[in-house]
Amino acid sequence: MTATSGPYHPGSRAVQDRVGVRDAADHVGRSIGPGIRDVAAAFLGRQPMLVVGAADADGHLWASLLTGAPGFVRATGPDRITVTGGLPAGDPLAGVLADAPGTPVGTIALDPRTRRRMRLNGTARPTAAGFAVDAERVFSNCPKYLQKRQPLAVEWEGAGVVRRGGALDPDQVRTVRAADTFFVATTADGGVEASHRGGDPGFVEVLSPTELAWPDYPGNAMFLTLGNLAEDPRAGLLFPHWESGRTLQLTGRARTEFRADGTRTTRFTVEGVLEAEHPGRLRWSTPEYPPANPPVAPPVDSPADPPVPPVAA
Repeated sequence: MTATSGPYHPGSRAVQDRVGVRDAADHVGRSIGPGIRDVAAAFLGRQPMLVVGAADADGHLWASLLTGAPGFVRATGPDRITVTGGLPAGDPLAGVLADAPGTPVGTIALDPRTRRRMRLNGTARPTAAGFAVDAERVFSNCPKYLQKRQPLAVEWEGAGVVRRGGALDPDQVRTVRAADTFFVATTADGGVEASHRGGDPGFVEVLSPTELAWPDYPGNAMFLTLGNLAEDPRAGLLFPHWESGRTLQLTGRARTEFRADGTRTTRFTVEGVLEAEHPGRLRWSTPEYPPANPPVAPPVDSPADPPVPPVAA
């Protein structure tokens, strides 16, 4: 990042300026740094899951889920984490994390038990037991739109990858429409972000088997995800089915529509679909929804401004 942009690249700055939150973004941006503090290291060591986002060997962006006994993710230095076990066979990121040192990654550790989350971005390198990430950006997010859940059991039986395709089938459409949580991987400026989106079931619309849309709820004013999309439309989505431990992963392209009334919608075009039921998956309880979740309403037709144009290199 440049000295004038601080932790933000021009894409995020363009969105912040468009929405009018540059000062707020500057304030919260002070929390972004390369170091892993003791409280963050302790938080990581308690987590049974980690989401990682990266591009595969063909440049398609994906978000993937790793699970393990607490301690499988841990800080092994002031700016490094190690992950034991790696990704399961068949995951679209398994190859690059096992064989491609220097792969840019974004990670998010989310604890449904406490509604806390922590993001760490950097570069990955293979290790004998899994992979490590050299941290470049570390920060926490508020608990907005996080559903509370409790872990139930680990399922050791599983078929692995069960479906691949280029569009959602009817069962997958139902999964997306029932989702209250998903994760999104985006990229720009040589780095990758993995972030969380949450709301009451129905907040993600399925417009067709190859197009989704969701509202951009008010957040921390950083606009890291939308800023990335302003520069690079590639995105990867991960929909966990919490009660069964199944995962639905999508890769494609996304754009943001800015409406005249100040609301924003992200539209995602599906280019690849992978559904899996991996052995060792973690099942969770049904959720407790926070009262701050916005109500889900039918789409309202209103004039939309054009998307933020790509920022010139």
